[in-house]
Amino acid sequence: MSDITLRLDVLKTYKLYVGGKFPRSESGRVYEVTDSKGQWLGNAPLGTRKDTRDAVLAARAAVKGWSGTTAYNRGQVLYRVAEMLQGRREQFAAEVAAAEGIAVKKAAALVEAAIDRWVWYAGWTDKIAQIAGGSNPVAGPFFNLSTPEPSGVIGVVAPQTGYGHSLLGLVEVIAPAVAAGNTVVVAAAADAPMPALSLGEVLATSDVPGGVVNIISGKTADIAPTLATHQDVNGLDLAGAIAADGPGAAAALEAGAADTLKRVIRPALDPSAQDWTTAPGTERLLSFLETKTVWHPMGI
Repeated sequence: MSDITLRLDVLKTYKLYVGGKFPRSESGRVYEVTDSKGQWLGNAPLGTRKDTRDAVLAARAAVKGWSGTTAYNRGQVLYRVAEMLQGRREQFAAEVAAAEGIAVKKAAALVEAAIDRWVWYAGWTDKIAQIAGGSNPVAGPFFNLSTPEPSGVIGVVAPQTGYGHSLLGLVEVIAPAVAAGNTVVVAAAADAPMPALSLGEVLATSDVPGGVVNIISGKTADIAPTLATHQDVNGLDLAGAIAADGPGAAAALEAGAADTLKRVIRPALDPSAQDWTTAPGTERLLSFLETKTVWHPMGI
């Protein structure tokens, strides 16, 4: 008899990431995820509207603690995410390669870029106030000071495969929002949710408090409208909305957000022109900040 023992791979069970935990979808359902050649990659949880509402509750509960954390400490937490992601870069390179249908070498470069973006945004946490606030000149014996404050809970439609990188684009819509002190609920790319769900594992093993980032996989058409119309969501980033369901769906989401006066980042009219590898600016850092202005008499 042969001494060679055949074994089966231990297949990974993907779960949602909500409130710092890994629940299954309340529906108990999953859907098949395939690569660019139609080969099976795994089963992702089919998140529902209730899962999304649960994620919003978790995000709201985390707002006070996260926004109240000092900017310096938020930067340290984001830097820790970069550390943990770097320790698992080979796993993410393989998942991105499968999701995007690209060579592992190119995927590794995208993962390294995603790590660098976490570091870049970590460095901005204690600098946002200098560019978004300051002392205002007034005609009178008063101090007039404006300071930025986070909006609260932000709903994010992640960039979709084929129009945005499944990890780098995801980091570009999550990191600036949380760096500014917001919490987020993310609708992962429906056709390539694996890197997003694995990112939840990185966040859980970093110092990110539960509820600051929540990740839901499933049909964008189910998750995104819930985020757009939910009264406890304060902002909406539609980065992947057009790619997911077309321009009409993006317009409908924006209209739904208008009913509750949300701030909205509109998607690019041509998502294929969005290059997440270019150097980031401060637009997304500043998009979900509110300005508080305080008047104070001089000499008191």
